[in-house]
Amino acid sequence: MSNSSMEDRGKEMRGPCRVMVVDDSAVARGIVTRTLEEEASIKVVASASNGLMALKAIERQEIDVVILDIEMPELDGLAALPRLLEIKPDLKVIMVSSASQRDADMSLKTMAMGAAGYVEKPKAGLGGAESFRAELVKTVKAQNACAAEAPKGKLRAAQTRPTANAQAAPLATVAVNTHKATRPEVIAIGSSTGGPQALAEVLKNLDPGLTQPILVTQHMPATFTALLAEHMTRYSGRLAAEARDGETLEQGRIYVAPGGKHMLVEQRAAGGMIVRLDDGPPENSCKPAVDPMLRSLARHFKEHLLAVILTGMGCDGLKGCRSVLEEGGRVLAQDRDSSVVWGMPGAVAQAGICEEILPLQRIRPAILRIAMGERK
Repeated sequence: MSNSSMEDRGKEMRGPCRVMVVDDSAVARGIVTRTLEEEASIKVVASASNGLMALKAIERQEIDVVILDIEMPELDGLAALPRLLEIKPDLKVIMVSSASQRDADMSLKTMAMGAAGYVEKPKAGLGGAESFRAELVKTVKAQNACAAEAPKGKLRAAQTRPTANAQAAPLATVAVNTHKATRPEVIAIGSSTGGPQALAEVLKNLDPGLTQPILVTQHMPATFTALLAEHMTRYSGRLAAEARDGETLEQGRIYVAPGGKHMLVEQRAAGGMIVRLDDGPPENSCKPAVDPMLRSLARHFKEHLLAVILTGMGCDGLKGCRSVLEEGGRVLAQDRDSSVVWGMPGAVAQAGICEEILPLQRIRPAILRIAMGERK
């Protein structure tokens, strides 16, 4: 089932997504509310000027998604987030922050604390920021579509045939590629919504035996990708940084695609591989995008490539994973149960090009096993 049909089915099942807007600026609350209520699938049911008011509202109203500003008086977004999730564990919280480094750092921390996503506030204000409003609507819709999916079932690698009730169980169409390739020389990871938390789980305390360079494309603007790399260095035990154009791919390094640029690789005349940053148009409405990274890596590394697709909305990574498979590489995808949004990994899984479809907690051991050349 396509992402769009899944979203349509979710609307029928649940009705409008119920949203609360939390921001100390009355102007900002008004703009966000008007923007969201232009969509028939979204209804703003509550508004609050600080975290304390949000806590009271969440206890007396049915709310699906909270738009939560970080900087607020009395109780800010950073302090309110865990308390909101304690009251309603299935609540989807979207952090809204400015592009300053301090706010970006806090936004990454909130995602590690359970926030489902973030939207960057424009420096010039919200009034004329069409891109901000479009991203906000897109993010809210993605959270509601995820919540509206049919009850999640356990996914088995051997599941290749539809059940009698395919509409109620879309995962039944999943097919799995069982092709075995050689030991990878490079590992590529793609992620979007929910990605920072998933990356922290997959890359934390990496085993010294995993020496391959790791390339990561996470859908994020520039300020965030630099901070994401800093966080990766701390939890992975490896040097992680935004990729620089022309730098050599080195063993044991983690390269993060910088916001606003696609990350590619190129064969150096003297031997070895270097990173190339591409300023071409967005793909799948994303820049950086996963597809160009995977196409480039597949072209140069062929069967010596392992691609991993983690949680995220949309289908970025699907075409790239097809290229990986065509060149003899290997593909892993996160399963539906553990994904914040099963768009990206779901697209790859349902295309039948995954070697394994795994819960988040099992992806790191699988990467290590494959990287070490061991069999299941």
